[in-house]
Amino acid sequence: MYELIQVTEQSYYIQSPAKIGLFRLNDTEVCLIDSGNDKDAGRKVRQILDSHNWKLTAIYNTHSNADHIGGNKYLQAQTGCKIYAPGMECDFTRHPVLEPSFLYGGYPFRELRHKFLLAQESDAQELRPEFLPKGFEMIELPGHFLDMTGFRTPDGVVYLADCLSGKETLDKYQIGFLYDVEAYLQTLEKVKNMEARFFIPAHAEAAENISELAQYNIDKVKEVAQKILSLCREPKPFEEILQGLFTDYSLTMNFEQYALIGSTLRSYLAWLKDAGRVSAGFEKNMLLWKCEEAF
Repeated sequence: MYELIQVTEQSYYIQSPAKIGLFRLNDTEVCLIDSGNDKDAGRKVRQILDSHNWKLTAIYNTHSNADHIGGNKYLQAQTGCKIYAPGMECDFTRHPVLEPSFLYGGYPFRELRHKFLLAQESDAQELRPEFLPKGFEMIELPGHFLDMTGFRTPDGVVYLADCLSGKETLDKYQIGFLYDVEAYLQTLEKVKNMEARFFIPAHAEAAENISELAQYNIDKVKEVAQKILSLCREPKPFEEILQGLFTDYSLTMNFEQYALIGSTLRSYLAWLKDAGRVSAGFEKNMLLWKCEEAF
């Protein structure tokens, strides 16, 4: 873990729970794509930088989930690097309590205020194209989170952030966190048709071709949608649908999973309702969801 892996002349990644991209700007300066999940991750990255006598100039955050921005504060304090994050992700990076608040739908209780959902605050600036190294390209990858962005380097490597999960991860956990299901499917279709020398997803193996894995992720989203529809054959409240998902997929409920999968289920229900595939109404002051498709 935290091994530096070179994939092209200038592009690298650091093997970690959420892969950290590293691009060598010249013989002495580098930038990072994300920073890991906490101060310890930042410390390990700093050790890699020091061992190569590299100066860190900037961190480009793909999005604001805690496992991608957790090393920001430590690395900025140690190196004086700048931190950039796209769109609304910048607000969440500057004020990370927004993430668990957003997931829970209110002020998060203590069990949701931990490093996996609540990173330390970062002095981040909103990312704009002119802040990127020469030859870098921003790639909009919405769906997983608010304004998630990937990057294409001048030497043809594409860093894909969290828009793909590996097959083993999907088969084990079944339901990946999503904010906007329709946007996510559109992102996956775009990624499926991309070409690059190398693709580096944060939570899947780096590869020269990503189309098969993109399709696998698309199929899993559609499978989960069908599961939700089957659970709504009769009108049901949100909590019963969530319970059904955990039961049918043999998942274990805890506070973190309740927040993550609960938020994702609401996103699926919103998408299905907007598409006319489920209806929603109130009965005895309870919101009930019902599938509008025949089985």
